[in-house]
Amino acid sequence: MKNFIQPGDSLAMVVPYAAGVTAGQGMLVGALFGVAAVDGAQNAVIEGATEGVFDLTKQPSLAITAGARVFWDDTNRRITTTATGNYQVGIAVLASATSDTTVRVWLERVPASGA
Repeated sequence: MKNFIQPGDSLAMVVPYAAGVTAGQGMLVGALFGVAAVDGAQNAVIEGATEGVFDLTKQPSLAITAGARVFWDDTNRRITTTATGNYQVGIAVLASATSDTTVRVWLERVPASGA
């Protein structure tokens, strides 16, 4: 197809955070969520994975069940199950205990209504 650009599983993204990002951290640019492929300072253009399964930092002391919808808390730069004020990024593929610091997430845009 002549207008095909790329698969879209990773995209060039501008690092939005004053402290920058390190490889493996999530980042939210507008309505686009990705996982940084490399370290980057604020305003650097780096590759961000937009599809796949990743272990991401989660809200401390929060248990997350497998199959739960998960959201990005951009203020604290971590995964949560709280929808209000946060951006839905995917689904937990493994349960995560309160003592865990990360949760395994399948990046998947799913409708907020559950439809």
